[in-house]
Amino acid sequence: MSLTLFAVQTLNGLQLGLLLFLIAAGLTLVFGVMDFVNLAHGAQYMVGAYLAFVFYGVTGHFGAALALALVAALALGLAMEALVYRHLYARSHLDQVLATFGIILILTEGATAIFGPAPLSLPAPEFLSGTVPLMDGFGYPVYRLAILAVGAAVAALLYVLVRHTRMGMRVRAGASDPAMIGALGVDIDRLFMGVFGFGAMLAGLAGALAAPVFAVEPHMGDNLLILAFVVIVIGGIGSIRGAFLAALIVGLVDTLGRSFSTDLARLVFSPSVANDVGPALAAMAVYLLMACVLFLRPQGLFPARGG
Repeated sequence: MSLTLFAVQTLNGLQLGLLLFLIAAGLTLVFGVMDFVNLAHGAQYMVGAYLAFVFYGVTGHFGAALALALVAALALGLAMEALVYRHLYARSHLDQVLATFGIILILTEGATAIFGPAPLSLPAPEFLSGTVPLMDGFGYPVYRLAILAVGAAVAALLYVLVRHTRMGMRVRAGASDPAMIGALGVDIDRLFMGVFGFGAMLAGLAGALAAPVFAVEPHMGDNLLILAFVVIVIGGIGSIRGAFLAALIVGLVDTLGRSFSTDLARLVFSPSVANDVGPALAAMAVYLLMACVLFLRPQGLFPARGG
């Protein structure tokens, strides 16, 4: 286990964590404010990546493609809320799960029909195409560092919006007691639409940022959706601060676990056994972490009332 490899994988884990935060932030608000289970949130991440790919083909400029993808993701989120989700608020969680799973199938099969099942790639912007030297002369991609910077900036902006604006006050109140803010005269329908649209835009931003790093394909959001649910359970449903810290923890645990679990298992088991045990432990690491948090703090590390 070299120090260089550890540093690189730590940066990769932080990058994954910030992408998870962009997905989980909208998901935890939708779940916390509206008590709505939206399994299609991972598909919105996939849609964001495809939107960036399409708009890059039209404009030839990554920045323009990113901006247009965000606007389109927001518009799609608002449209889906008005046409589909709004009619499911009063239904049971099972109905919501079934309906949003159907939306996943529609979006993924639609992407497959339009773009095909083969993975697509999107080039990183030219001015972010270099590397930053690390120890031992190893270079880390500038674009990945840019993802870290954008994710941290969005997290700071969300903190300010949620903690220090009137709309943020309503969102926090909605996460704690949605019936009460409705009784106080807040337009619940408009609040719900705004939360849904904003969450879809954040998921689309994550997909657009990830497009130059990961393959753009119809099922790219499936695994990240599962990790995003782990994040909001660990951080506390409805809590932006909890989602941010939990996303970083989950990203690091998942990335470092997959990189070094076999080496650590060799300290206890023979090499042949460690080759089997290590990957299995790595795959379970984040879920074991979630189980421990649920056992010690069932409400999560930072529930909505605390942040």
